[in-house]
Amino acid sequence: MTQVSLIKAQSYNLKELRTSLENLLAPLGGISAFVKKDDRVLLKPNLLTASRPTKECTTRKEIVYCIAQMVLEVGGKPFLGDSPAFGSAKGVAKANGYLPLCEELNLPIIEFNGQKYPIDNHNFQNLRLSKEAMEADVIINLPKIKSHMQLTMTMGVKNLFGCVPGKMKAWWHMEAGKDASRFGEMLVETAKAINPDLTIIDGIIAHEGNGPSAGEPRELGILGASNNVFALDVAIADILNVSSEIVPTLVAQKKLGLLSDLKDIEFPLLKPEDLLVENWQLPSALMPIDFGLPRVLKSTFKHLYIKFIKETVGQ
Repeated sequence: MTQVSLIKAQSYNLKELRTSLENLLAPLGGISAFVKKDDRVLLKPNLLTASRPTKECTTRKEIVYCIAQMVLEVGGKPFLGDSPAFGSAKGVAKANGYLPLCEELNLPIIEFNGQKYPIDNHNFQNLRLSKEAMEADVIINLPKIKSHMQLTMTMGVKNLFGCVPGKMKAWWHMEAGKDASRFGEMLVETAKAINPDLTIIDGIIAHEGNGPSAGEPRELGILGASNNVFALDVAIADILNVSSEIVPTLVAQKKLGLLSDLKDIEFPLLKPEDLLVENWQLPSALMPIDFGLPRVLKSTFKHLYIKFIKETVGQ
């Protein structure tokens, strides 16, 4: 059976966090089960925004640091990549305090470039995905537990939408956003294509309410990991008591015959019922997934302004 490892974890202190991550990965074989000597390892955090660095909108830098350190220790070659909604990966990483830790480990931060890849789905002939992600030897997906005003929740599967480069994400909102089911299916197909080797979800402090960026921090004290991103999302939704029927990605993975039932998951450490969260705050109201053309153009202009003018001036 697919395994999902779940533990309680209370601190981002590097020493304590390192111990927590080692305990989390132990039932899965440890980091050496996923990374071999000289493997090029993409670390894919949630680098959503530079605008709210204290509101837990992004994956904590300490998580990335500890995992990068573990990868280096088994001979892997880690690099950090994402495609933020606005600005560059390096600009968002800098705003969220990543740079000192990245510099200490000599951890490169790369920008994603797109390439078309064929998809075996009658709704999509192909997807434009990060060439750097698709060519990595190993992908470690590092999402944050967050509520989401358009998709109810953003977890492991949704985090991989960041492997869709540049403003192609906004164009997908316009092209597929009129149908929540189709949009969810596109996200699941993206996750299938990226196929992360390991997903570790950051729920020590999560982000609830009007996420992915306008909500508030919520201490959960949870870390989760699996080699199956779909199984991990099912487990996290159960912990939060969020119905899979209202999360488009969970609906889509069930439709596509991917793991969608807790009974198909083995929990070697804690079980979801050991970590139940009361009163998790979903968005006060859901917004349409669809982006109209004016919004897409405005979003594209804002992205280019931040990436090529604002970030450059701030260097």
